[in-house]
Amino acid sequence: QVQLVESGGGLMQAGASLRLSCANSGRTCSTCAMGWFRQAPGKEREFVAGHSVIGDSTYYADSVKGRFTISRDNAKKTLYLQMNSLKAEDTAVYYCALRWGGYYYSRKADEYTYWGQGTQVTVSS
Repeated sequence: QVQLVESGGGLMQAGASLRLSCANSGRTCSTCAMGWFRQAPGKEREFVAGHSVIGDSTYYADSVKGRFTISRDNAKKTLYLQMNSLKAEDTAVYYCALRWGGYYYSRKADEYTYWGQGTQVTVSS
């Protein structure tokens, strides 16, 4: 069983930086793609960033490209999301997800198998 736990959220001012972590305390899958999603109040969950095992490649939503960086430490079983130059529109609950059996990331939330409980990020302008 995979158990994902996010941490690092908080209340920040616009322009600040924040790093989210997603620790897997359960079954390991270093060959599974992972991603970060977010959901703002009244909105659907949206893709933020993804990591594909093949090619060790990363992908980003246009809204965060150049500001956010996804990284992964398999030895620590942890996925990270470094967020710089935060904006008020980045306010949301952030979720990490793991795609069991999938080497490539996906922008579709329903293609991920396991999810964390989420961590709140609030950016004040």
